[in-house]
Amino acid sequence: MTDPAPAGLSPAGVAARFAALGLIEAVIARDLPLDEAVDQSAALPRLEPRDRAFAHALAAAAIRSWGFLHAVVDRCLDRPGGHLPDRLRAILALGAAQLLILKVPPHAAVGATVQLVDGGLARLKGLANAVLRRLDREGGTITAGLDRALLSTPDWLFQGWVAAYGAETAAAIAAAHQLEPPLDLTLKPGLDRADWAARLGAEVLPTGSLRLAGSGRVTDLPGYAEGAWWVQDAAAALPARLFGDVAGARVIDLCAAPGGKTAQLAAAGAVVTAVDQARGRVERLNENLARLGLAAETVVADVAAWRPADKVPFVLLDAPCSATGTLRRNPDIALHRGVEDTRALARIQGKLLRAAIDMLAPGGTLVFCTCSIEPREGPGVIETALGAGAPLRRAPIRPDEVPGLAAAINPAGDLRTLPSLWPERGGLDGFFASRLVRV
Repeated sequence: MTDPAPAGLSPAGVAARFAALGLIEAVIARDLPLDEAVDQSAALPRLEPRDRAFAHALAAAAIRSWGFLHAVVDRCLDRPGGHLPDRLRAILALGAAQLLILKVPPHAAVGATVQLVDGGLARLKGLANAVLRRLDREGGTITAGLDRALLSTPDWLFQGWVAAYGAETAAAIAAAHQLEPPLDLTLKPGLDRADWAARLGAEVLPTGSLRLAGSGRVTDLPGYAEGAWWVQDAAAALPARLFGDVAGARVIDLCAAPGGKTAQLAAAGAVVTAVDQARGRVERLNENLARLGLAAETVVADVAAWRPADKVPFVLLDAPCSATGTLRRNPDIALHRGVEDTRALARIQGKLLRAAIDMLAPGGTLVFCTCSIEPREGPGVIETALGAGAPLRRAPIRPDEVPGLAAAINPAGDLRTLPSLWPERGGLDGFFASRLVRV
């Protein structure tokens, strides 16, 4: 990706906004995930760490509230802005995000953003200035009656949540996705949790994860260099714990990268084989294990086709999914996914589940999980498999295994966390997990 700077680009503030605009255009115009856009950006590395963090936060805020921001901008125009060039619409959304969501001082938000209207768009600089200054003056009036969460959630997603969880919970999920998520860490076993919480300024969650409210560079936090912890949402840390004691036992972790669950299992003393088909992601997994001082065998292979030499007592399958439970961390998903994706992914999950069963020894335990909150993907796949006679039975999850989340255990005994849970603590990712025993 190339990011040629517009003429007259001034340092710091404008440069950060220019980098944010590049991220937005990569996500919107090129359909890149935000994380990939960050990795490919040529503008971000040229910024100081503080400005780099601001650019990323600004892009994420704009993408997270894309529908709402365009509705707001349209209210500032004589006619809806669909006739405007895409780049200008992105710039206006970026400016609106600063004023309405991040609460950036207006002189900086308007002045620096308008400088991005350059080159072939220069003739529209006055329009951009007028729109943003009006938003500064009349923002409360302009946004009155607009539901930010609903406007920023695709209808197919919202209606699916209404059908699955009810209108009230669907609205709470959509609202939770509009909030910047906290940073959760999993501490290596044997370390003093209270001591590390004090060092990091973190809250100890009921499930044992450490939660930090502030943002900043992860690599600058105490304990990163020495491998005392790794980044992992509190919900994502639950599935690997459902095996119980795995010390000395063989565990296969399927679709393992980037390796949070692999690290959990290895830290618990398991003999882990981590399998993923993406070589780059496995390399990242190996880097993470090296930093943490943990060991696991890693394999680059198609999970559906690969088989171990011998069947094992434990298999963890974190199946590929639409990841709609992580929208607050990956807001681009709402713009890139559709209902057909969930159908295709459910078929893939069923195929991988059959492969996982084939790796499992009689009496062995399989934990199947996804970070999707679409019923077709997790629960639907399990019900289809059991209904078709798969050699499995559920081993229901107990409340004491997921402290503070008893309400997340459904009547079948599976785990279903939602972003709307724990609102007083900052929420958590949406996850589904089912524990099954081979019969």
